[in-house]
Amino acid sequence: MALKLRLARHGAKKRPYYRIVVADSRSPRDGRFIDRVGSYNPMLPKGSDDRVKLDIEKCQEWLGKGARPTDRVARFLSEAGIWEWKASNNPNKGKPGEKALQRIEEKKERAEARKAAEEEAKQAAKEAAAAAEAAAAAAEAEEAAAPAEESPAEAPAEEVAAEEAPAEEAKSEEE
Repeated sequence: MALKLRLARHGAKKRPYYRIVVADSRSPRDGRFIDRVGSYNPMLPKGSDDRVKLDIEKCQEWLGKGARPTDRVARFLSEAGIWEWKASNNPNKGKPGEKALQRIEEKKERAEARKAAEEEAKQAAKEAAAAAEAAAAAAEAEEAAAPAEESPAEAPAEEVAAEEAPAEEAKSEEE
């Protein structure tokens, strides 16, 4: 049986009050305990003497029997001079889990794909602009090479197209 010196929560909702108890580590937090060795009232100011009350003799007796305090109780015992508390360090606690790592990888892949698509779009826009400039330059070269007056073959074609348009409008109105 592994004994623990730990906090058991009591009090009302949003008004916590803790008992410092010795309990089997397998029993529930607020469940059965072996002995009550103190109390902790977090609602009191930090400088208050009644904030943490410990029965030092009982604590030393249970520590001698092999009970181990939780981190919070170890801090209280350290302030009383009974136990040497060392800040626990769990470097793996802050690391993301498997699913979070998968999501991070998916985000990176999507970002890379988006950047690649943007680069392709920029390249296509540059190529289209270059092609448009080349076409404009070619058109200017053709205009410069062509005679300034319109050829007689082009003029009647434009007149015929202009005459056909009103005839088509009249047909659509009749329908």
